[in-house]
Amino acid sequence: MTTKKLLLLTTFASIVAAGAAQAQTSVKLGVLNDRSGLYADISGEGSAIAARMAVEDFKAADKGIKVEVVAADHQNKPDVGSSIARQWYDTDGVDVILDVPTSSVALAVNQVTREKNKIFINSGAASSDLTGAQCSPNTVHWTYDTVALANGTGSAMVKKGGNTWYFITADYAFGHALERDTTAVVNKAGGKVLGSVKVPLNNPDFSSFLLQAQGSGAKVIGLANAGGDTINSIKQAGEFGITKAGQAIAGLLVFSSDVHSLGLKTAQGLVLTESFYWDLNDNTRAFSKRFAEKSGGKMPTMVQAGVYAGALHYLKAVEALKGKDPAKVMAKMKEMPTDDPLFGKGTIRADGRKMHDMFLFEVKKPEESKGPWDLYKLVATIPAEEAYRPMKDGGCPLVKS
Repeated sequence: MTTKKLLLLTTFASIVAAGAAQAQTSVKLGVLNDRSGLYADISGEGSAIAARMAVEDFKAADKGIKVEVVAADHQNKPDVGSSIARQWYDTDGVDVILDVPTSSVALAVNQVTREKNKIFINSGAASSDLTGAQCSPNTVHWTYDTVALANGTGSAMVKKGGNTWYFITADYAFGHALERDTTAVVNKAGGKVLGSVKVPLNNPDFSSFLLQAQGSGAKVIGLANAGGDTINSIKQAGEFGITKAGQAIAGLLVFSSDVHSLGLKTAQGLVLTESFYWDLNDNTRAFSKRFAEKSGGKMPTMVQAGVYAGALHYLKAVEALKGKDPAKVMAKMKEMPTDDPLFGKGTIRADGRKMHDMFLFEVKKPEESKGPWDLYKLVATIPAEEAYRPMKDGGCPLVKS
């Protein structure tokens, strides 16, 4: 072979290789959550594990998509969360932020993501404002929200005769939204809210607040809090003998990790609403077994499941487009039906609300459980259209009247 021909072949090979390198899409996923505080068991490292599992299961490398997963702790502080988001977007090349429990932090990250024209797939926060007045074309609210919790647990408690309520409410965006949305459900059903008390986040002592709730004479004490605050509330309510005296405790946002921590003896009979449970079907069991092997034996919460499903759907959109332009990817995510092993088939509405069924569970009695994570029995399946607020009622500016 002549030197000239060899040079031409070498040049051609270089051009092909360069083209292949350019064809590969690089994506960076940022898992932003509480990794050390009261919501760490709900999200934390488990959400990062779930994101990495989504990348593995999608077989991203085989499809020409290079994916990196990074994680950071927002410490449940909006200023910390928004600062990390800005650095990730401006300096570190993060394309998508996932998870973000703590609604005040989520709402801050929601705004930064819109400013930077990136994508935010929220799993951890509950405030329905994310698809209401503060909706964004850059945000998907995946796993659950305060309206769905109210329509699940709140409605169920009223139907059981709990027509008077007193709220113990976490004093930030999430707690306020959950109290607001549950109050609307109680009032619509003909019940009455007798009062509420606002409690600082991550509060160790609920005694004075529980005594106020007890003194109200309400049939139901609604806990508009989450994580460690919910665990402490329920434990201390038991110590005061509140439920034995006849008042019911409504845990408006309770996770499987909370029930596992409380133990069935304390949590038995608690009614709660979730969008995912590890033991729902063969798909959820298979995923959860693999997750447990990576997480030291812990079963995934619905927040961690939502991170997995959201990341998977994003990667499907990137594959379909062969690119990661945020506006195009978001449009594709809303255009394509969602379909994953944990939440099944669903859709993403124009306001960013991910639509799937919710489930009403009751915590098992100790004698009904067959193992450490055998926690729930299914009471009812709540169809998506009944669980979530109608899009026209949310006040989202993206929704055309």
